[in-house]
Amino acid sequence: MTTINPLAQLPAQRFETPAILKKLTAASRALAELKGVAASIPHQDILINTLGMQEAKDSSAIENIVTTHDELFKDDAFPEGLANPAAKEVSRYRQALRIGLDAVRQSGLLTVRHMIEIQTALERNSAGLRKLPGTALKDGAGRTVYTPPQDYDTIVALMSDLERIINDDQAHEADPLIKMALIHHQFESIHPFYDGNGRTGRIINVLYLVKQGLLGSPVLYMSRQIVRTKADYYRLLQTARADDAWEDWVVYMLTVVERSAGEAIATINAINAALIDARQRIRAQYKFYSQDLINNLFTHPYTKIEFIERDLKVSRLTATKYLNALSEGGFVLKQKIGRSNYYVNVALNAILTGEAMQGDGK
Repeated sequence: MTTINPLAQLPAQRFETPAILKKLTAASRALAELKGVAASIPHQDILINTLGMQEAKDSSAIENIVTTHDELFKDDAFPEGLANPAAKEVSRYRQALRIGLDAVRQSGLLTVRHMIEIQTALERNSAGLRKLPGTALKDGAGRTVYTPPQDYDTIVALMSDLERIINDDQAHEADPLIKMALIHHQFESIHPFYDGNGRTGRIINVLYLVKQGLLGSPVLYMSRQIVRTKADYYRLLQTARADDAWEDWVVYMLTVVERSAGEAIATINAINAALIDARQRIRAQYKFYSQDLINNLFTHPYTKIEFIERDLKVSRLTATKYLNALSEGGFVLKQKIGRSNYYVNVALNAILTGEAMQGDGK
C-alpha cells in the first residue's frame, strides 16, 4: 500500500520549474479572462445552470454514467420523474455543486463537512467518511497498483490535513492553481468515500477556485478535457504516487485548466451573443418582452409554461400565449412529452450540444 504523506511535505519551491511556471502563466491568464467574460452575463444563474449541466454530464461520463443532452435538459424541465435514471444521477451533480457553492459563499471555507454534504447530495446517502477498506486500483493485467488508506482514523487525519491546506494559505505557499492540482490528487488518493469520490473531487476543484477569488462563480468545468485525456489522467495520478512524478501531474492539470478556460470563454461568448440577439429581436417584435423572460429562456435550455408562470408571475394562459408566440417566431421549438409541452431555446441548444433540432411537436 502506497503511503500518503501530508501535502505540506511537498515544498512549494519544487513547483518552480520552467515548464510549470510557463504553463502556470498561460493557465492563469486564461482563467483571468474567463472570470471577466463570465462577469459580462448579468444573470449568473444562466451560466451556473447551463454550464453546470455540461459539467455534470462530462464528469459523470468519466465514471461511465452516460446520458444525452436531451435527457438531461428534459430532467431540468421535468424533475418529477420523466427522465431516465442516468439523467437523474447526472442532475444530482448540479444540485451537489450548488450545495457546495452556497457553503463556500456563506462561510468562505471549504471544509470536510462541506465535502460530505456534496457527496451526500451526489449519492443520496449519509454514509460519510469511509469506515471500511477501500477498493484497490488494478492495472490492465489485474495487478494491484494502488490501495487507498484502509483505516478510518488515517482517513480522518488525512482529510483534516487536506482541509487545513485548502483553507490556510500559509499552510502551503504554492500558487493556488498548483495547489488545486495537489489538492485534487490528495483527495483522489485518500478516496474518503464509498462512492462518488471522482465527482466530488471535481466539484472541489472549481469550488476551491471560487473560494480563492480566481473565479466569481463556478464556470470552469474541466471534466470534458479529462474525458478526452482519461488515460493520461489516471496514468499521471499513479506516477505521481509511485514515481514521485509530481511535476508531470501539475503540468497536466494546468493544461486542463488552460484548455477548459478557453472552451468556456468561447461558449460564454456564444451564449452572450445569442442572448443579446434574442433580447433585441424579442423586444422589437413583442410587447410582452421583459428581462425576466430572457433570463428564463437562457437559464433553461428547455423551458415550459410553469417556469414562465413562476418567473414572470403571470397566469398559465398568459405564459402559454407568450411561449406559443415565441414558437411561431422561431425563438423556441415547441415539443411534446406525454401530455406536456416544452419549448427548446433553439440558439442555446445549438451552442450547448453543437446540434440543430427538428420539431416534432405542435
